[in-house]
Amino acid sequence: MQIGIFLGNVGNPVIYYPKLARITGSVTASIFLCQLFQCQSQLANSENWVQTNTAEIEKATGLNSEEQELARQQLKVRLLLKERLLNSHAQTLELWADIDIFEKIINDYFTANPEDIITPSLPKSLNYPVDIVADNSASNPSIKSDKFFGQPRQQIAVAVTPNYRFNGPWNSQEQLHNFQRALEAYAQERNLGFGNPSGWAFKIIDSITKGLASTFWDEFIAGIPLGESQKVKRDWEIAPEVPYPAFEEERIQYYVHKGEPLEAAVSRARSDLRNPVLGKDLWEGFLRKCDRLADDALTAKQQGVETPYLPSSFNEKRQITKDSVMQKLGAIAPQFALNQSTSEPIPEPPKLPETASPTPAEIPSISALQKAYNTPLGRSIIEKQITANPDWGYEIVDGEIVESIPF
Repeated sequence: MQIGIFLGNVGNPVIYYPKLARITGSVTASIFLCQLFQCQSQLANSENWVQTNTAEIEKATGLNSEEQELARQQLKVRLLLKERLLNSHAQTLELWADIDIFEKIINDYFTANPEDIITPSLPKSLNYPVDIVADNSASNPSIKSDKFFGQPRQQIAVAVTPNYRFNGPWNSQEQLHNFQRALEAYAQERNLGFGNPSGWAFKIIDSITKGLASTFWDEFIAGIPLGESQKVKRDWEIAPEVPYPAFEEERIQYYVHKGEPLEAAVSRARSDLRNPVLGKDLWEGFLRKCDRLADDALTAKQQGVETPYLPSSFNEKRQITKDSVMQKLGAIAPQFALNQSTSEPIPEPPKLPETASPTPAEIPSISALQKAYNTPLGRSIIEKQITANPDWGYEIVDGEIVESIPF
């Protein structure tokens, strides 16, 4: 091929300045920026953005799409290029080169001593990590830019005071300890620490040392039980956290009728009434029900009914306490009475005075003992009675009470 035909088919050369590679970050970025300056100079207004796409740039510069993407990233990092996507379907870009920043970087670069400062000075607002990696020549290091690993974080020196103590409104360390113990006891009682009352108490004390007001401290120095002043008496309570008995019993019966065990029904009912939003809604419904029952009762009285019907939840019930349950269990079997603590030994029943061996008429029958033995509570009692009275001639074999064989 003749050289003239070759030059005619190759096209126009693109201007490239080798020294700009250090300013723009790479050769491709320099070529891209020079082509953008040329396109921008051909516009009527230099402030207008250049509309183009990757195909046009590749045709003018020979840079493929990957090289263009890398060049644009390097220029944007150095604040030399602004871009926006005009049409995502057609991949039309609007580009604008910041000539003012380019001139500033050029001036800083050429006025600096090239032997001391190799990298161009970037604007102070630019926070871009640059590592200098020396090559074979000590006077000509190359620039390596890493966008994934930034500068290591500087360690923050924290001054530590020896023998540190909490500073707060307490007058002595002993008063602080008493306040801490009171907080821990309150957290254990209310289950606020979720297994770690000391951690919860530390947060309260730490917040006080930082200047936050605490109602717990006000209650402590006033001699009021912790949390007492923070209780709120709601409409459905006769005292803070104590709902009306009929209202509570109505909610318990609701869960019982749904098939819940009594223990679970009591727990769920009290949990519902501790919820301020749900409790208010249930209370309004309960009042409507009571109003309807009162209207029906008044109508029944007018018609001659002496005792109108009321649900069972409105009947007065004796309060169930631990002492009342212990009395009942103690009357049935003292060894099964509830103790104050599981660690306490079960008290021995009082010893009865020894009496003569029972006559055959006084010995209980096998049928009576078997009937009592089939109940969960009587099983242990019958076993102890048979063991304590071998003269009865009974023994237990495979859950059945039979006469013992003497040989």
